[in-house]
Amino acid sequence: MVPTKNAAISRAARNKAQVLWLKLKLGVTIDYPKPESIGADRLANAAAVAELYGCPAIVVDFGTAVTFDVVSEGRSYIGGVIAPGLEAMTNFLYQRTALLPRLSLKEPHRAVGKSTVEAMRSGAIFGYRGLVREILARIRTEQFSRKKVAVVATGGYARLIASQLPEVAVIHPHLTLEGLRIVGNLN
Repeated sequence: MVPTKNAAISRAARNKAQVLWLKLKLGVTIDYPKPESIGADRLANAAAVAELYGCPAIVVDFGTAVTFDVVSEGRSYIGGVIAPGLEAMTNFLYQRTALLPRLSLKEPHRAVGKSTVEAMRSGAIFGYRGLVREILARIRTEQFSRKKVAVVATGGYARLIASQLPEVAVIHPHLTLEGLRIVGNLN
């Protein structure tokens, strides 16, 4: 995930632990112009979704960023989408505005907030659901028109956002860790 740190990690682990870099056997191929630029977490998600849910598939990872990773029918990682994360967005509003408070994220009661906090929650939660719907629709249209696609949500905010999205078939909060296990076993 931070390629500039790979050498330091290898030095620190020398003689203490074996470091497995995810660019070994993944259980999926990579059809991407610069494979070394893909985050290890995204490849772990691709490996896990292919193994556990089949292909074609899309993983929506609600982490620091909201990422969409696409695996083709032929078990190949073909790319994805990266958008700002939910927490990053709400923290940005808090830090960059004079009157907006820090926000704890939970399901809003209604779209129209009756307070600043309610309005922010509504914008964050319903806004991110709209973002996910639109991106999933475009990916399906561009890549998988008329094909059944496994859509799996993971990450810290997966339950909050994806639980109300019929487009998401499965919520697997620890899919990335499952991918690391799968890749570790393959290697």
